[in-house]
Amino acid sequence: MAFLPPSTNAAYRGQMVSAWGLTLISAGTIVPALIHIGLPDGGAGVIAGLDLSHSRETIISLFAWAGTTQLVWGLMLLAISLRYRAMVPLALALLSLERSVHAWNMWGPKGNQSLSGHHPPEVWITLGAVPVLLVLLFLSLRRS
Repeated sequence: MAFLPPSTNAAYRGQMVSAWGLTLISAGTIVPALIHIGLPDGGAGVIAGLDLSHSRETIISLFAWAGTTQLVWGLMLLAISLRYRAMVPLALALLSLERSVHAWNMWGPKGNQSLSGHHPPEVWITLGAVPVLLVLLFLSLRRS
């Protein structure tokens, strides 16, 4: 039994821009993951601008945990975009759902009001990503 099953690229009927867009999104998932895992503060202070004077260890641990999850998710997206393109619509649908829930959590009632109007970069990226993901999803379902 092989580690990876045969490629499904020949079965993909959607627009190639969606598959290549998913490749870029996977890179945009893997790079922040490595930052969260690799930086001493996980990017919580130096990038997100969070106050680490309280619960520093907990915040840094949560960033590392999130980075680990992001890394695995990003590698899965990369595999789909390059080798298993028949799953591109599913991946884009799940990403659209994930980013929509993230946006709701960041801007809705669970948004961090204690940041005094400061929004880390991820908040803005997520907000802009939702419509882009929906367009890519639509194109992935449209025959080329």
